[in-house]
Amino acid sequence: MIIYNVTVNIEDSVHNEWLQWMKEVHIPEVLKTGLFSQSRLSKVLIDEEMGGQTYSIQYSCNSMSDYEKYEELYAPGLRQETEQRYKGKTVFFRTLLEVVEDFFI
Repeated sequence: MIIYNVTVNIEDSVHNEWLQWMKEVHIPEVLKTGLFSQSRLSKVLIDEEMGGQTYSIQYSCNSMSDYEKYEELYAPGLRQETEQRYKGKTVFFRTLLEVVEDFFI
């Protein structure tokens, strides 16, 4: 399994609007591509020196080819939409993870 992680810091001035938009519009649009099986939205609990609020959004997909298809076909438009809405109000950091093994209790 591949996890596409997007960490974002959002300015306090647009935080509430951004969070609502992420839950109601953006994350559902990413999932509608059919390339991810689930998503998780988490708040980072460590205060950032730059201020604002920080979140991690994780999208799970079954294969690297699914992720690559997302990057090619959907990511540019979705990123552009986010940039237009919140220009200068967000900082993004993206990572790609491969699940090695799951452990459960």
